[in-house]
Amino acid sequence: MASFQKYKTKNGEKWLFKMRTVYDPKTGKKRETTRRGFNSKGEAEIAARQLANDIDMGKGFNNNPITFSEFAIKWLDIYEKERGVKPGTIRIRNHEINNLNIYFENIRMVDITWQMYQEALHKLEKKFAHQTIDGIHRTGRMIFKKAMQLEVIKKDPTEYAYLSKKRQTVEDIENKKDLPKYMEKEELATFLKTAYKQGLHLDYPIFLTLAYTGLRIGELCALKSSDLQKKGDIHLLSITKTYYNPNNNVKNFEIVTPKTQSSIRKIDLDERVVQALESLTETNNQLKEDYQSQYYDRGYLFVNTTNYPGYPIYPKIIEQRMKRLLKLSKLNETLSPHSLRHTHTSLLAESGVSIERIMERLGHSDDKTTKNVYLHTTEEIRKRDSEKFGSLMKNVLDFD
Repeated sequence: MASFQKYKTKNGEKWLFKMRTVYDPKTGKKRETTRRGFNSKGEAEIAARQLANDIDMGKGFNNNPITFSEFAIKWLDIYEKERGVKPGTIRIRNHEINNLNIYFENIRMVDITWQMYQEALHKLEKKFAHQTIDGIHRTGRMIFKKAMQLEVIKKDPTEYAYLSKKRQTVEDIENKKDLPKYMEKEELATFLKTAYKQGLHLDYPIFLTLAYTGLRIGELCALKSSDLQKKGDIHLLSITKTYYNPNNNVKNFEIVTPKTQSSIRKIDLDERVVQALESLTETNNQLKEDYQSQYYDRGYLFVNTTNYPGYPIYPKIIEQRMKRLLKLSKLNETLSPHSLRHTHTSLLAESGVSIERIMERLGHSDDKTTKNVYLHTTEEIRKRDSEKFGSLMKNVLDFD
């Protein structure tokens, strides 16, 4: 028979149960087992019945004391080593574990049931967007699957767990916007003109490069002068790395491999971009002479010029500078550096470049957003073509 008790923690009230279960070989008597961390008496009762049933059915008793939070730490270390994932991915997984810890932190892995896990998902659904919950659930499944593999648990509580599906209304469908924000050609011209005339040092070459190449902001920050290459009369830009700095600390950053294999690429450069980057290289060479040993000489193109000369500029600074220029240009201030990537997609589509070539240039193997921008732009072109034809034929069938 189990006894149940409420107790207080730093996160609020929890429930525990006590049950005599395991025989002590020294005394010949049953030892008392305590299970903690349940959110309600009902949860504790379910776990107690499951434990009693396992013993009655002769399944034995798994006395592994490891809690969810303890195992999650071990799993994260295994996950990083097995998959070789980026620091940014580890940061996301750690955040998802923290959300699961709200419900399971001090509960033993062997005591977590399907009912408990499913109830946690329902509670999370009230707090977060579906995409966020999907990530948390995916991490939960990986943790318990690894626990099964390592024989920490015998049954996976996530096996039949599910996320609720929201039924879409007509209004939801009609108001759904798959298109990201980007600039039209005239808006881009205004923006770059403002960057050229009223921008701070680096503003014009940064935003010209982003708009004319479609680079991700991390790819731009990681660029070195050695990435500028020439093959005959063609100027190329080699993209082999990306910049990672979640804490916006100028000196504490990482240069990591790109997001996917398709992100490693070489792209042709417009003459304007070539001139801007060559001019920037000359400026950096002058900075080296001025600062001598104080200059962080690793060949980066877009560098700090005052406090930490030679260190690459980081994305947050670029975002702030773009907001300033958007305000001066009287353009949509919610646009971001990534919007210039979508702008590049739109302008390539308008120029008649195929979707396959665009995705190759952007470093995508497959991307729904890029395809949506492409389809929207080409639909607008077809619409204009139809209107031109209609205007041309306007009086042809006028028989009056």
